[in-house]
Amino acid sequence: MSSLSRELVFLILQFLDEEKFKETVHKLEQESGFFFNMKYFEDEVHNGNWDEVEKYLSGFTKVDDNRYSMKIFFEIRKQKYLEALDKHDRPKAVEILVKDLKVFSTFNEELFKEITQLLTLENFRENEQLSKYGDTKSARSIMLVELKKLIEANPLFRDKLQFPTLRNSRLRTLINQSLNWQHQLCKNPRPNPDIKTLFVDHSCGPPNGARAPSPVSNPLLGGLPKAGGFPPLGAHGPFQPTASPVPTPLAGWMSSPSSVPHPAVSAGPIALGGPSIPAALKHPRTPPTNPALDYPSAESEHVSKRTRPMGISEEVSLGVNMLPMSFPGQAHGHSPAFKAPDDLPKTVARTLTQGSSPMSMDFHPIKQTLLLVGTNVGDIGLWEVGSRERLVQKTFKVWDISKCSMPLQAALVKEPVVSVNRVIWSPDGSLFGVAYSRHIVQLYSYHGGEDMRQHLEIDAHVGGVNDISFSTPNKQLCVITCGDDKTIKVWDAATGVKRHTFEGHEAPVYSVCPHYKENIQFIFSTALDGKIKAWLYDNMGSRVDYDAPGRWCTTMAYSADGTRLFSCGTSKDGESYIVEWNESEGAVKRTYQGFHKRSLGVVQFDTTKNRYLAAGDDFSIKFWDMDNVQLLTAIDGDGGLQASPRIRFNKEGSLLAVSGNENVIKVMANSDGLRLLHTFENVSSESSKPAINSLASAAAATSAAADRSANVVSIQAMNGDARNMVDVKPVITEESNDKSKIWKLTEVSEPSQCRSLRLPENLRVAKISRLIFTNSGNTILALASNAIHLLWKWQRNERNATGKATASLPPQQWQPASGILMTNDAAENNPEEAVPCFALSKNDSYVMSASGGKISLFNMMTFKTMATFMPPPPAATFLAFHPQDNNIIAIGMDDSTIQIYNVRVDEVKSKLKGHSKRITGLAFSNVLNVLVSSGADAQLCVWNTDGWEKQRSKVLPLPQGRPNTAPSDTRVQFHQDQAHFLVVHETQLAIYETTKLECMKQWPVRESSAPITHATFSCDSQLVYASFMDATICVFSSANLRLRCRINPSAYLPASLSNSNVHPLVIAAHPQEPNMFAVGLSDGGVHIFEPVESEGKWGVAPPAENGSANGAVAAPSVGASASDQPQR
Repeated sequence: MSSLSRELVFLILQFLDEEKFKETVHKLEQESGFFFNMKYFEDEVHNGNWDEVEKYLSGFTKVDDNRYSMKIFFEIRKQKYLEALDKHDRPKAVEILVKDLKVFSTFNEELFKEITQLLTLENFRENEQLSKYGDTKSARSIMLVELKKLIEANPLFRDKLQFPTLRNSRLRTLINQSLNWQHQLCKNPRPNPDIKTLFVDHSCGPPNGARAPSPVSNPLLGGLPKAGGFPPLGAHGPFQPTASPVPTPLAGWMSSPSSVPHPAVSAGPIALGGPSIPAALKHPRTPPTNPALDYPSAESEHVSKRTRPMGISEEVSLGVNMLPMSFPGQAHGHSPAFKAPDDLPKTVARTLTQGSSPMSMDFHPIKQTLLLVGTNVGDIGLWEVGSRERLVQKTFKVWDISKCSMPLQAALVKEPVVSVNRVIWSPDGSLFGVAYSRHIVQLYSYHGGEDMRQHLEIDAHVGGVNDISFSTPNKQLCVITCGDDKTIKVWDAATGVKRHTFEGHEAPVYSVCPHYKENIQFIFSTALDGKIKAWLYDNMGSRVDYDAPGRWCTTMAYSADGTRLFSCGTSKDGESYIVEWNESEGAVKRTYQGFHKRSLGVVQFDTTKNRYLAAGDDFSIKFWDMDNVQLLTAIDGDGGLQASPRIRFNKEGSLLAVSGNENVIKVMANSDGLRLLHTFENVSSESSKPAINSLASAAAATSAAADRSANVVSIQAMNGDARNMVDVKPVITEESNDKSKIWKLTEVSEPSQCRSLRLPENLRVAKISRLIFTNSGNTILALASNAIHLLWKWQRNERNATGKATASLPPQQWQPASGILMTNDAAENNPEEAVPCFALSKNDSYVMSASGGKISLFNMMTFKTMATFMPPPPAATFLAFHPQDNNIIAIGMDDSTIQIYNVRVDEVKSKLKGHSKRITGLAFSNVLNVLVSSGADAQLCVWNTDGWEKQRSKVLPLPQGRPNTAPSDTRVQFHQDQAHFLVVHETQLAIYETTKLECMKQWPVRESSAPITHATFSCDSQLVYASFMDATICVFSSANLRLRCRINPSAYLPASLSNSNVHPLVIAAHPQEPNMFAVGLSDGGVHIFEPVESEGKWGVAPPAENGSANGAVAAPSVGASASDQPQR
C-alpha cells in the first residue's frame, strides 16, 4: 500500500473516531495493521474479553512470528487458564489447555507439564510460583504491565503504537478544500451554493441573473478565498484586517522572518536540534481579505466535544466547512449563565484593609494563606489571611541611591511617588520580586513569619518596570523584567547579573510570560501596540510577531498544567477580550464572551484548577469554564469592588483575593478554602492558650509553643527577662528524700547534637499526611495531602554497604521509568481536606491507600494502580491488613463504621458499629486475635476477630475543662508483646492493657502546652517517639512513659522556619533500628533522625520514681521564647 493510501487510512480512522463508530475504528485498526490502539487493548484485557484480545492482536502478529509474540500470546492464554481454575471451571480449563496452550508444548515441554499439573491442585496457589497470585483484577493488571513491555519491544509493533498528529477533522478539511476549489472553477458561482452530495463534482447551475460574487458567505461553508486560488498553507506575509475585531487565524509560530520589519527578527529557522518552540515554529496562515467572510470559530462540536483517545492533537481547523458543523455559543446569542459550581471561591471569608489601593497581589506557592500585596504608593504588605494579621508593611524606599542611575535619581526628585506594578513569588516561595513604576526592581528573600530581608535591588529599565516574573532556564533561577524602554531583560536571581536583553518591540513592553515545552524554554511578551512576540534565551530575536486582541494592554497565562495558553486584553476604547490560543498555529482558538461593552480600566485575569478563568470587570468577578465560551457566572463579592478589580487565586484555587474600594482586599473562599481558614484559626487559638507566666504567654502567642517544664522555672523567666532563656537547660529534679540524686533531661538544640537529614524533594507537596518505612528498612513511603505518594530509596554503595536507611547519606526520590505517580482517587473530595490513610503489605510489594475517594491498590515497583474499590460515601479513613491473611483488610470509615473487606472476592464480610465519629486508628493483635479501634470520638473498642463481636469499649479520659471543639484523632498501635497498646491523642500518651482495656501508664499534655500531633513505638517497643505542634520531638521510655530526650526545632529546622508554624504531622519508626525515626512536616518535607554515633541512643532513661505519683511527668518546655527571635 502506498504512503498516501496509508495516510488515508489514518484520516478515515480519525473520522470514524470523531463520529463515534467505535467498533468500526478498532476493526479497521486490526485489518489494516497500521495502528495498535494500546488503550483499547488494555480495556479488553481488563474486561477479560480474551477472544477479542487475540483477534485484535492477530492483525499485527501471530504466535510464531518471534519470541516476543510467543510470550505475548502465552501470557494471555495462561491468564485465561488460571481464571478458569480460580472459578473451579475445570472443563473450561481443560479446553483452554488443549486448544490454546498445547501449541507451546513444542517449545517448552516441561513448562506445559507443569501447567497441566495445576489441574490436580485444589487451589493452584499451592504451586510456589503462583503463591502470590491475587484476585482476577490485580492479576490482569500485573499481566498488562508485562504485555506492554513485550509489545513495545516487539519489532513488529514498531511505528504502530503512536497515532500521527493531525488537525481535528482533517478529512473534512480536505473535502472542504476540494469543494472550495470546485466552486471557484464554476462558470457561474452562486453566493449560497446548495451542496447536497459528495458523489459527484460540485457545479453551480446556470445563472438566473447577474453573476454572483465569487466568495461564499454561507455560514455552513465558512470563508472562501477570492477567486484565483486557495491560499497556500505555508504563506508568509502580513495579515490583512478583517471585519471581526478578533481575527481567528493570526500569524503562526514563524520559522522565517515576518514581513513586518523590526531589527531583532531572526533571519532563518532556529537550530536547536529539535522543535524550536512548542509544536515547532510553524508558518503562519494567511486569512482571506474579504471582510464579508464568516470564519467559523474553534468552538465547533468537533473541537470542543469530541474525545480523542488516539492522541490526536487539538488544533483549530481551517476556516472552511462544507460539511455540517454546529457552533454552540456563536449563532444563538448569550445563553443564560450557569449556576456557579461549588468549587468556585464565591464566599467573602476575609476583608483586609491595606491602607492604599492594591495594584498587584500574589499568594505564596506553598503557604496557601500568605498573601503578598503591592499598592499604588509603593507599599508592600504581607498578610496571613487565616489570622487576618498583617505580618509586614513596608513603604517604598531606594536601598542604595548612590548606585542608581542619574535618570532614576532625577525621576525620583521630580516625582517621588512610586507605584507597584507587579509583585510575584518565586516558584519555591523563598524569594519575591517587586516591579515599580520607576526604573527599579527589588527582590526580597523570605524566611517565614515576619522575616523578610533585602536581597537585590536592580536598576532594570529606563522608565517604568511593567512586569516581573521568575524562570529557570538551564536550571538557574532568573528574574525576567520588561519596561517602558521597549526591552525585556533576564537577570540572575542570585547575583543580579544581567544575562539577556531582548530588543524588537516598537512600544513599551507591558507583560512577560515565561514557559517551557518539549524541553524548550521561551518567553512571551506583549507590548502596548498590541504585538505579541516570543523569545528563546539566545539573543537571536523574536520568533513570532502577531497582534493581540484589543491591541493594547494584554497579559498572557498558561493553565496550571502548562497545556493551554490564554490571554486577556483591553483596548484603548475599553473593549476587553479573553481568548485561548492554538499554540501550534498561533491562532485564536476560542474567544470568551460576557465582558461589559466598555470596561472601566484594564481588565486583569487569572486561571485555576486547569478548568476556570476569572476576570475582574464591571464591579464584579466573572468566571468561565475553559471549555465553554459563554460566561459561567459573575459574583459581586457582596458589593464594594473596584470597576476592574485586581484578582489572584491561591495555588489550589480555594481562595481568591479581590481588590475593593477604600483600599480593601476581599478574600473569597470555596468550601475547601473555608476549611483551610478555619483550620488556621483552630491552630492559632490552640497556640495562644493562656500560659503559666508572662514569658510562656509571649512564647505561646507568637510561636505556637508553651512552657512544658513547670518543675523548673529560671529566675530570668520569673522576672520576665528571657534574653538568655535559650541557653537554659531545664532539669527535672528528684522529688524523693534523696536530694543529691539529680537526673538531667537530654536536650538536643543544635544540629551537631544529632544526625538529621531532610530528604531531597523532586516534587513539592503542601504537607505530609502519612509516613512509613517499608519492612525492608531501605525505603520511606509518604502520602501527601494532595493524594500523591512519595518514595525514597537508599542505594547500596561503598558508603552504605547494607543499603539501609541512614541519616548520614541522602536517598533518591524514586519513580519508575514510566514517570507515573502513585496518586489516589480524590474525584469527589478535595484531597487537602480528606483524611488520608494507607497500609503496606508484608512483602512491600503493594500499598493500599485512600485520600477521600476510592481505595487504590498500587504496585510498589511500577506505581501502577492494580485496582480501585469502595467509592465514597462513606470514605475510608484508616486501613489495616489482617496479620494472618493479606486478603482481609479492616477499613475504618468516616461514617464511624469499620468494614471487614475480603479483597479476593471483593466483598464486605462484616460491618462493625460502635463508634460515634470517624475511625482514626486500627491495630490487630495476632496473639490475642483482636482488633483494637479508635475514633475521633476518643473511644477505644476491642473486637474479637473470630466473630467480629465487640468485647469491650472505653472512652478516653480527656482533661477537665477541655473545650469541646473539633474532633481530634486518636491513634492506636500494639506493643511488641501484642498484649499492650499505645494510645495517642493530642492531649496525652497512654499505654493500655488489651484484655481488660485498662490504662497502665499515662503522660498528659499540660493545658498551656502545644498538642501532640503523632506518636509511635520504636521497632523494639522500648521507646515512644512523639511530635508536637510547636515542632518539638520528644523521646520517651515506653516502660514508664518518662521523657528521656527532647529534640528542639532549632536542631533540625533552619532559622528561617523557626517562626513559620512548620511542624511534624506524622512520625514513623525504622523497622530494624530502634533509634532511627522519621517525621513528615507540614511544609511537605521529610526528615530522618539518628543520635550522634558517639552516643548511639537518645538520652538516658530517667529514674523510675521521678515525677508525680500518678505516672504523669512534667511536659517538656519550649526551646526558645518569642523574645529570642531576631527583631524584624
